Amino acid sequence: MRPKDENKELDIRRQAVEMIVKTGFDGLSMQKLAKKVGISPSTIYVYFESREDLLNKLYLEIQNRFEKDALDNFSADLSFEEGLWLQWKNRLRNMIKAPMDYQFYEQFRTSPLINHQAIKPVIFRKVMNDFVANAVKKKEIKDLPLEVFWAMAYGPFYTLVKFHLDQANIAGKPFSLTEQKLKQAFDLVISALKR
Repeated sequence: MRPKDENKELDIRRQAVEMIVKTGFDGLSMQKLAKKVGISPSTIYVYFESREDLLNKLYLEIQNRFEKDALDNFSADLSFEEGLWLQWKNRLRNMIKAPMDYQFYEQFRTSPLINHQAIKPVIFRKVMNDFVANAVKKKEIKDLPLEVFWAMAYGPFYTLVKFHLDQANIAGKPFSLTEQKLKQAFDLVISALKR
């Protein structure tokens, strides 16, 4: 068995993410990926058992980085307003730092072609669930169904991030997300969620 080269594995991962973002899951084959990286297809199997193994490992790597960034300086015990603002800033920093990873993550997460059962972020979900439960218990926010809460707390954020990454708003006009615009949306969200 050939020894593993960390740089080669990193290049395989990087090129696979880029190919998926640009051409979708159907556009990724081991043959095409090998050609893009400049290696033989058999070399990919030194690092990954299969195409599915590659996809799952990419997702888990990006998910772990996202969770680490999102939970930076975060605690479930923060006040709701402080905690949600920190979530917005941490998530935005992660997405701007690695926009290709974010786009891959979204494609993977929402794809019906992927078996998501074995890939659930347990710790992250617990921290976020505890944060919301604490805010409800402290009567900082209304007790809402999860889907309504999520739509209100994060829907505006993810819409603004999409406009920013697309560099255009819904009308096709140039758009860049500033902290002022982010804060304006955030203040509206807080007003809507407060008791």
